[in-house]
Amino acid sequence: MQDSECVQFLQNVLPRLQMRWPGFRKVRKQVCKRIGRRLRELELADTTAYTDYLAAHPDEWQRLDALCRISISRFYRDRGVFDTLRDTVLPDLAAAAQRRGDNALRVWSAGCASGEEPYTLQLLWHLDLAQKFSELGLCITATDADEHLLDRARRGVYPRGCLKELPPAWISEAFEPTGDGLQIRPVYREGVAFVRQDIRETAPDGPFDLILCRYLAFTYFDEALQRSVLDRLLAHLRSGGYLVIGKQESLPDMTPDLDVLDRRLPIYRWTGQAATEAA
Repeated sequence: MQDSECVQFLQNVLPRLQMRWPGFRKVRKQVCKRIGRRLRELELADTTAYTDYLAAHPDEWQRLDALCRISISRFYRDRGVFDTLRDTVLPDLAAAAQRRGDNALRVWSAGCASGEEPYTLQLLWHLDLAQKFSELGLCITATDADEHLLDRARRGVYPRGCLKELPPAWISEAFEPTGDGLQIRPVYREGVAFVRQDIRETAPDGPFDLILCRYLAFTYFDEALQRSVLDRLLAHLRSGGYLVIGKQESLPDMTPDLDVLDRRLPIYRWTGQAATEAA
């Protein structure tokens, strides 16, 4: 399948999925490869035939939606963001939790893919901050719509290239060699719950002190769906909690009660009240 054919097909079908083409421009090869494989499975000649197939088989739209999920990730992605989480955000949240008398910080990693993001938070906490807040735990709920990715996350095995931005001492401490890469040690997998959920439809029980939704909703979803997802995120974020999005992402216009922590970074502090708190 030619690139131009796939681009035209995506530009036609993405609005039906409430997604937007600009988010896919740089990663389209991953999606086009999957679509090409699906055409072969269905013995279809081209995307024109696939368009006809979609019209005749409405359930296929769900399969196409799955083909359009992007799963690019790595540990410590966007170093400045994680450095700020370590130096500012997590200590601030930990101090607030202690004042409330809580025994753990609650974090939601939305669109966690293969687990690199929640495990990075685990390493930040256990290898850098836990001694400073010894009476406080870290509980992470990591959600994704793809059960295959979640299975990989639970196993916790990664190629060395995914870990290249981690400090070498962390790799030595937290990972052990296995047949097909490096596996995060069991002690660092504890406290992370991987749950299959589609952020477009539902969310885990809150409130959360910190929510990360990076390189998902605010890259690939259209504006109306972005607004819906943002409302869902904020409904589960504790007042005074933090929302983190992708470094190249921006929030929908007219978002009240969110204060940017640093204009160079996509980290926001929520000054409203979570619906789960009000309940």
